[in-house]
Amino acid sequence: MQIIDLKRENGAQMQQAAQILYDAFKADWPSAWPTLDEALEEVQDSLNEDQISRIAVDEAGRVLGWVAGFPEYDGHTWELHPLAVAPQAQGQGVGRALVMDFEAQVAARGAVTIMLGSDDETDMTSLSGVDLYPNIWEHIAKIENKRRHPFTFYQKAGFVIVGVIPDANGPGKPDIFMAKRVTT
Repeated sequence: MQIIDLKRENGAQMQQAAQILYDAFKADWPSAWPTLDEALEEVQDSLNEDQISRIAVDEAGRVLGWVAGFPEYDGHTWELHPLAVAPQAQGQGVGRALVMDFEAQVAARGAVTIMLGSDDETDMTSLSGVDLYPNIWEHIAKIENKRRHPFTFYQKAGFVIVGVIPDANGPGKPDIFMAKRVTT
């Protein structure tokens, strides 16, 4: 596996990244990119000069996963958005490699922190389907992963939960915010 920049001139890899994004999110986050065209638009939007857009490819050049992100807070922080791994390649280290590569890309740009949001719209954690007010931090301290929510993947990669927006996606559907320091 190799991780390389996704380039606008490689239409086949852009299409593959879009298909992976669509496939990876359709079951648990169907509103994220409800059509393949919307997924392709997300991929195309990631190719702006001030953003990071990287793909993991196999020996034949087929895309296994994609990560993108953009600067926030005058470049001190970057938002990782999104990360998608082909369903058949999940659990094989592709996502972890993409996150580590993204961290290196961000650190090389002089940033200090990476942040991300990970919605729970489909009852994947103990934060979903409940009223998180008024004791949000109490709920966060007791968070449980009920159905392979990615927050545990990110925790294993060194990210920590730094907050939650209750009801971000409707009643009982929070967005979980995570962050990681990459340089000091």
